[in-house]
Amino acid sequence: MAEHYENFPVASLLCPPRLRPPITAIYGFARTADDIADEGDASADERLAQLKAYRADLRALAKSGKVSARWPEVFGPLAKAMHDFSLPEPLLAALLSAFMQDIEKTRDGTDYIDRAQLLDYCARSANPVGRLMLHLFDIHEPESQARSDAICTALQLINFWQDPSVDLPRGRFYFPLADCAAHRVKPGKLKAFAPSSSTPPTQAMKKLIAAEVAWARELMQEGAPLVHRVPGRMGWELRLVVQGGLRILDKIEALDFDTLRNRPTVGATDAPLLAWRAMMM
Repeated sequence: MAEHYENFPVASLLCPPRLRPPITAIYGFARTADDIADEGDASADERLAQLKAYRADLRALAKSGKVSARWPEVFGPLAKAMHDFSLPEPLLAALLSAFMQDIEKTRDGTDYIDRAQLLDYCARSANPVGRLMLHLFDIHEPESQARSDAICTALQLINFWQDPSVDLPRGRFYFPLADCAAHRVKPGKLKAFAPSSSTPPTQAMKKLIAAEVAWARELMQEGAPLVHRVPGRMGWELRLVVQGGLRILDKIEALDFDTLRNRPTVGATDAPLLAWRAMMM
């Protein structure tokens, strides 16, 4: 999840000024937790202990308004955001449970059995971000929340299918075992695939990635109508987020689904196309 929060609309010129402080506070909370989970040389158990302490400080803040002495630069702004906007503490806590799960799965070498298990992870690692944004805009109807969940889950899945060349060497494996079996791909073969290999992935491996890409695209298209519900400039921000995710999927397809050796990215040269596609939504 190291790069998931690049999709967060932090300090964007499209963000309404009154919402910049709470959005920045939420981002700081998530980014710091992400760093605890991923950065440095701490052991898995040390990372889990830190995240548990972080979770306890969030609980104390929600219960009594007490700002953490260990992370005042995070919990000070978050305290104001929670007070001013009544941010739901369970959504923030859900993010931490996903970080902990990531650490535990990597430490233990356990895999996701099927898509349902991976979706459960996304429901905690990604969807709370979208729901927090909707909360700031006072959008609470179930249809909008469902579309937000579809977009956020799609973004998380896109990150997975974009990043196996990065994740696999780090022991992160997000391909559901049921999908591997359906495409006759042995998980061990995927885990052992070297990004520097001169031998291309097998056709079965590429078909597996193609199926996962199609799944992510379907979810993104399912959630896309939300851009017409979010008001003003943030609606345009969301259009660009959606189109950025879809553009990554286009680039994976252009690579013939070989993200085991390549990592496609969106850059400045993609901006005109993204702007055009955003306008056409």
